[in-house]
Amino acid sequence: MMRRLKGLMFRLPMMITCEAFEDFILAYLEDDLPPRQKFMFELHLKVCRECRDYLRAYRASMDVTRTAFAKPSDALPETVPDDLVRAVLEARKSS
Repeated sequence: MMRRLKGLMFRLPMMITCEAFEDFILAYLEDDLPPRQKFMFELHLKVCRECRDYLRAYRASMDVTRTAFAKPSDALPETVPDDLVRAVLEARKSS
C-alpha cells in the first residue's frame, strides 16, 4: 500500500524523484536552492523516508569531513619521530 501511495505522490506536479533529490542535496545544505526548488525538495523529504535517512547520513559525513580538516595543523605533528622515518625507509627498501 505505502509503495503504491509513494509512487502516486511522485507523479504529482510539485514532486521530485529520489534521483533529483540527490542532485539537489548539496545546494540544499548550502542554502543555495531557489524558493520553489527548496519547497519541492522539502516536500519530497516529508514523504520519502529513504531520502530523509540519506540526508541525515550525508550531513553526518559532511560534519566528519569538516571536523577532520578544520585544523590541519592539529591533525599532523610538526616533526615526525625518527623511529617512524626509519621504519618507513626500511619498509621501502624491502619492497
